[in-house]
Amino acid sequence: MQNLEASLRALRRDTRFAPLIKKYGPPHFHRYHGKISVFESLLRSIIYQQLSGKAAAAIHKRVLELFPRRRPTPALLLKADARKLRACGLSVMKIRYLKDLARRFANGSVGYRRFAKMTSEEITEHLVEIDGVGTWTAQMVLIFTLGRPDVLPTGDLAIRKGFQKLYGLKGMPSHKDMEGFARAWREHASVASWYLWRVMDDQK
Repeated sequence: MQNLEASLRALRRDTRFAPLIKKYGPPHFHRYHGKISVFESLLRSIIYQQLSGKAAAAIHKRVLELFPRRRPTPALLLKADARKLRACGLSVMKIRYLKDLARRFANGSVGYRRFAKMTSEEITEHLVEIDGVGTWTAQMVLIFTLGRPDVLPTGDLAIRKGFQKLYGLKGMPSHKDMEGFARAWREHASVASWYLWRVMDDQK
C-alpha cells in the first residue's frame, strides 16, 4: 500500500479509528499487492463473483492448473479450450467474460501501463468498460493489486455496515453520507476501509 504509514498516522487522529488500529495492528494488503498482475487480479475477481469463497477458490485453483506455472496470460487464455474451462466449474457467461478480458489485454485496449499516471477514478472508469467488471471489482484491484490509498468502496455492503456500526447510525448510510464521514481522511480511504471490514468481521 502506498504511504501506509502516512495513512495510519492520519487515521490515528480519528477517535473512532485509533482503537481499531491498536486492536488489529497494521492492515494486511500484502497478499496480492505486487504478486499478481492486474490481468490475473481481474481474472480472479470475475471467477469469484456471486460464489461462496470456498466454491470460488476451488474453481480458481482448477483454472490456474490449466496454465504453465499456474500463471495465465491473455494469449494463453484466448487459446484455452472453452470445454476445459467449463469443466473447471465456470459458467458459460464467466467464460465469455474471461475471454473478453483476455482479448482486451491482448489487443492493448486495457491500458494498464498508463495506470501509474492515472487517478483511481480514471482507472475505475477504464476497467468497468470490460464485460463482467463493475465498480466494486475495479476498486478491489485498486486496493489490493495496485495499492492505491484513496479508495472508498461505498457500494460494498460490509463497508456500509461498518460505517453504521462505527458511527452509531440508526440506518444504513448513503454514498453521500459515507463520503461526508470520510472527509477528514478521504485520501487514506483504502486503509480506513480495511478497518471497516474488520469491524464487520467481529460481528460474524
